[in-house]
Amino acid sequence: MLVQPPRTSLADAAANSIRTEIAAGRWPIGSRIPIEPQLAQLLGVSRGTVREAVKTLVSRGLLEVRQGSGTYVRSGFDPSASLQKLRLASLRDQFEVRRALEVEAARLAAVRHTAKDLRRLNALLDKRGQPDLADGGAAFIERDLAFHLAIVDVSGNLALVETCRFITGYIKETIASTLSASLPEPDEAAHRAIVEGIASRDPERAAAAVRELMAPTLNALALGTA
Repeated sequence: MLVQPPRTSLADAAANSIRTEIAAGRWPIGSRIPIEPQLAQLLGVSRGTVREAVKTLVSRGLLEVRQGSGTYVRSGFDPSASLQKLRLASLRDQFEVRRALEVEAARLAAVRHTAKDLRRLNALLDKRGQPDLADGGAAFIERDLAFHLAIVDVSGNLALVETCRFITGYIKETIASTLSASLPEPDEAAHRAIVEGIASRDPERAAAAVRELMAPTLNALALGTA
């Protein structure tokens, strides 16, 4: 029998027990884990608790549910620990990583974009509009995020796309920080310059536009004025 979880936070404890089996190699990548009733018996919890635990591990990319077949081990890497470490990074660190990723995304997008891609970027930039703090900036943050992630999509680099989506929460934090009075918010012209750089099919122009957009914020953080 697997180590039975304590009564508190049963779903989380059950997920930890399943994760332990995966990490130990007893359930290797690609293998099917025991079915729900068997897991419930092994863990000494209800089937509902097992469903919650599996749902948690699916969301973290460790498990994959295949309809009509079962639940399979997808990965042995749990990103939650990395996310916890990212939370300790300074705002300056987060902006520097974002700049590095978006510079390369713009560079690739300049080479690989289609006419349809440009129409999408322009439409998202138009929709982005000006900063709006009516709802605490939440709607604007989502619109700005959609524009920047679209550039990453246009890069055509799946690893880059997945990396940026992995840190979406931290990209949102950097956007939110520029809505405060202490950090400069890049204006529409700076964003438009990125699209124009991509449209020019000049990778260096597109990359420079991203650097210029990020520069005022990073300078403010480096000087400690934020």
